[in-house]
Amino acid sequence: MSGRPIITMKGIVKSFYIGTPNELEILHGLDINVPEGQFVSIVGASGSGKSTLMNIIGALDRQTAGQYILDGIDIAKIDDTELSKIRNRKIGFVFQTFNLIARTSAVKNVELPMLYAGIPSKERTRRAKELLELVEMSDRSSHMPNELSGGQKQRIAIARAMANDPAIILADEPTGALDSKTGRLVMDIFHKLHKEQGKTIVLITHNPELAAETDRIITLSDGRIVGDSFSEGEGKQS
Repeated sequence: MSGRPIITMKGIVKSFYIGTPNELEILHGLDINVPEGQFVSIVGASGSGKSTLMNIIGALDRQTAGQYILDGIDIAKIDDTELSKIRNRKIGFVFQTFNLIARTSAVKNVELPMLYAGIPSKERTRRAKELLELVEMSDRSSHMPNELSGGQKQRIAIARAMANDPAIILADEPTGALDSKTGRLVMDIFHKLHKEQGKTIVLITHNPELAAETDRIITLSDGRIVGDSFSEGEGKQS
């Protein structure tokens, strides 16, 4: 899989409490290249730096040092307003806790990123319904989150992540709150998006079985990459 690079990280360092005696470096100079259309998992034990790395990939936080190019944009060179636009348009987030808006119907939850992107109402509703169909949730479009099961909420969250046709889907422990059967259903949707729509998917997980389903596994330990392996048939072309 040798698409153009969509994530290019060089020497990524992340420190907290900078310049203080208790300064803490969490990520120690990571180099990561992810080509367009790859399904990659980032694995590691608790405290390995996964969440910190995910926040930088998702433009929720910035690196302390090093360079991060996201879909051709140097993240260090843009202001916070531009950064929030990039988050909205280029990244679809799927979290373990679903993060749906309460007292708001499924279809309106899916429309939300399009509302922020300034897409007209009619077009938002049309696309939201199309995405709910994609995740097999059309019959739940008017339901509120409290009327849905965990698996249904996560499928709504995936539809919402796809709203602005992002360059990357960033999924943080997306099956963590689900039973194994429901988790399987959610993983199947990711595989479908990857195979049928060519989506680049970054899966953050501590589950080696889920990671084994992806094209490539990047393993973190103590803020360093200790493994970067490709599944059968994947060349190391990044």
